Amino acid sequence: MNSLNDQTDPQISVIVPAYGVAHLVGEALDSLIAQDFTAWEAIVIDDGAPDDVAGAVGRYLADPRIRFLATANHGVSAARNRAIAASRAPLIALLDGDDLFRPGYLAAMVAAMNDDPAATVTTCNARVFGAVAQEDLVVGDDQNLGATGKVADVLERRFNIYIGSTFRRAAFDRVGGFDTAMTNSEDLDLWVRLLMDGGHARYIDAVLADYRVRPRSASVNLLRNIRGNIRVCDKVIAAMPGTHEAEVAKAVRNGELERQEVEAALAAVIAGDTQRGLTILRAQRHYLGNPLWSVAFVLWGVVPWLAPPMLAWRQRLHQGSSRRRPVRATTKKQA
Repeated sequence: MNSLNDQTDPQISVIVPAYGVAHLVGEALDSLIAQDFTAWEAIVIDDGAPDDVAGAVGRYLADPRIRFLATANHGVSAARNRAIAASRAPLIALLDGDDLFRPGYLAAMVAAMNDDPAATVTTCNARVFGAVAQEDLVVGDDQNLGATGKVADVLERRFNIYIGSTFRRAAFDRVGGFDTAMTNSEDLDLWVRLLMDGGHARYIDAVLADYRVRPRSASVNLLRNIRGNIRVCDKVIAAMPGTHEAEVAKAVRNGELERQEVEAALAAVIAGDTQRGLTILRAQRHYLGNPLWSVAFVLWGVVPWLAPPMLAWRQRLHQGSSRRRPVRATTKKQA
């Protein structure tokens, strides 16, 4: 184990955006303090939060490795950019203020990046917990281990990069950081731009973190994420014309447009616009796939008022799991 006095400069900077998680950020910081690897710094950034993040972080500032920044609210991308600009280490790790790192996370990430100079990003698996029907893992059995960690793999989600990943500060600076115009899918956008810049993503096949899902409007966030995915695909198509990656991006984009139509129809039914939403869903039976939908459509044709509560129940059941579907999916919460 490294001691606090091993070196003056940190080897890795941990960025902790903490918007609206004053009641949880202490758990995130406790998970940092418990790390086996100790040559780190952490920058907690309060992006104009409505709760007392400063008060929650105050007792941790006795640890000289932890710093606190406060800004006006400009969104999570701007907050992360500001914190990374204030960081000192060559490696950057992301830890949202309501998530956790397990004790071996930083040691594994630093070792992986040092052992593989061509790796731009290193990711891992994570437990999903909180407002979900059952706990699960971020990376599925059909992801990552058989993929190369290149742009096409990430777009198609054959390779899933978890938000709590580690990347090189130099590469982050070259691509211009997080795109502050992205309100959702900002992490997927960064991973893709980092990989377009060169190198590959590396995967550590171990559960090294814990991803907390908090209650929120899943349908609204999902539609925003889909629009974010489409924008990421547009960027790849524009930046890499005539390439295999551009063709993959076009195919994924078409799938996301179809999924957007389906999810908007589901949201419409839940909101009470039953007939219009069901008409769209019936036209998309090929997308929905599961034969149980055919049974449901027959039932709703007789008793249409059952559709909104049944689909609302389905939404609650699947909350937090859309991130793990092949890209017809995506990401995390927004400050």
